[in-house]
Amino acid sequence: MTVPAHRLQALPLFSTLSEEEREAVGRLFEVRRVSPGTRLTLEGASGYSFFVIEEGTVEVERAGRLLETLGPGDFFGEAAILTGERRNASVTAASDATLFVLFGTEFRILERDYPAAAEKIMQKMLERTTEAPQT
Repeated sequence: MTVPAHRLQALPLFSTLSEEEREAVGRLFEVRRVSPGTRLTLEGASGYSFFVIEEGTVEVERAGRLLETLGPGDFFGEAAILTGERRNASVTAASDATLFVLFGTEFRILERDYPAAAEKIMQKMLERTTEAPQT
């Protein structure tokens, strides 16, 4: 199931896109609903998916230590796709959550066709890299 443009409009990552651009981007995503405790990424694993949180919360952990809790409008999973390295953290649903999932191939389309959104993703990845405690 693709994501309707109106559901992307409320998310800061896509707020600068036009309605037509949001419609096109929405076709790249799949909707995924998860329950508390669902493991979404595993530290050290290969990463092929990028996630945007529409509803709910997730917990980000590295080496068993809670780094942060993310909620609606936040995203994760970009580092493994952008760098080609393994996942640098585990992410687990802390509540029922609705996520928009973008796979690697579609992520590259987003980068190519919507550079403003891609720049926001890259900027956030750089912030996380400099803010994250070293382990």
